[in-house]
Amino acid sequence: MKAVICENKALRVDTLPDPKPERGQAVLKVLRCGICGSDLHMRTHCDHMSALAKRVGYPFFPTSNDPVVFGHEFCGEVMEHGPRTNKKIKVGTRVCAVPMIRLKDRVDLTGLSPTAPGAYAEYVAVQAAMMEPIPNGLSSEVAALTEPMAVGLHAVNKSDIKKGDVAIVVGCGPVGLAVIAMLKARGVRTVIASDFSAGRRALAKQSGADMVVNPSDNSPFADWKDYGFIGELPQLLELGVGTREKIDAVPKWWHAWRLAEAAGLGPKRPVVFECVGVPGVLNHLMEGAPFMTRIVVVGVCMEADRIEPALAINKEIELRFVLGYTPLEYRDALHLLAEGKVAAKHLITGQVGLSGVANAFDALANPEKHAKILINPSDTLLGDKIAVM
Repeated sequence: MKAVICENKALRVDTLPDPKPERGQAVLKVLRCGICGSDLHMRTHCDHMSALAKRVGYPFFPTSNDPVVFGHEFCGEVMEHGPRTNKKIKVGTRVCAVPMIRLKDRVDLTGLSPTAPGAYAEYVAVQAAMMEPIPNGLSSEVAALTEPMAVGLHAVNKSDIKKGDVAIVVGCGPVGLAVIAMLKARGVRTVIASDFSAGRRALAKQSGADMVVNPSDNSPFADWKDYGFIGELPQLLELGVGTREKIDAVPKWWHAWRLAEAAGLGPKRPVVFECVGVPGVLNHLMEGAPFMTRIVVVGVCMEADRIEPALAINKEIELRFVLGYTPLEYRDALHLLAEGKVAAKHLITGQVGLSGVANAFDALANPEKHAKILINPSDTLLGDKIAVM
């Protein structure tokens, strides 16, 4: 089969043996595969990511010298079942699959490992139990967005956001856009999106953002007073003393206080989703955010960063870090797309064949032109060109 191999930061199309399904596996003909930001990171920061993976007990991540077939955002057609599979999903069925595969001694990450080739190829091996049939005639193009949409869904789930909370999404690349779409699917009434790129701000509006902000002109926290947030310490001190004074005449005032807290009548705060992953952004958000803001860190910063803990302590900023998704969230994301509850087709800005992948990596550096480029391994007519969607 033809596949795109990354080795020493270079991308090339080469011929590899067709995958054979091992026990519990299936082989898919790749219909579409998205180019993920983590693939771009892998190409340039592979050794750093490998060292980091070892620190969390995963020694199987590739180094820059390892030839790797990327591709973990994909859908395909079932071609063959391996032994010990129940075959309940028939050959010829279009499916998506969580990009994790069981090898003899471990579970590996498809497309992020030299021993688990991904879907920048004509065929890919998957774990049969991780396959999900594509429902409702959803197009292969949109189905290939299931994986990044699941990342957005997981971030929203982990945020514990409520419909009446104000959500602020900082960074409107594909993951930020997925977060916006999932926030609106959750019914969050106010979603503010911030990005320097006019093109990405336009996509944020299409994804459901109620307000978009250019941080060059205005801070996403500029209107904190309009939402009843606390932006300064004297205001917080006044709230504590003033509330106590107001209920001083109430017998056993502490019961009233507890009831008010249980009813959610305490200070309001936004939920911020950091989807940039660039050094300095996190501390900048802590500096500008109102008191008691919850910051959900979704963007993957591949460099060492510095924050001021005392700043976060004095403002009682809450930090939550998230990664990936569960198989259930993956299935839910697919069905949200298929049922029309989440719109994502507008995120697809280009399509390439295998020979155009290197050019696509370069093109994705321009946020004004592209958000998500899909690979169609069967398309040999495009050559190294990118078809604009």
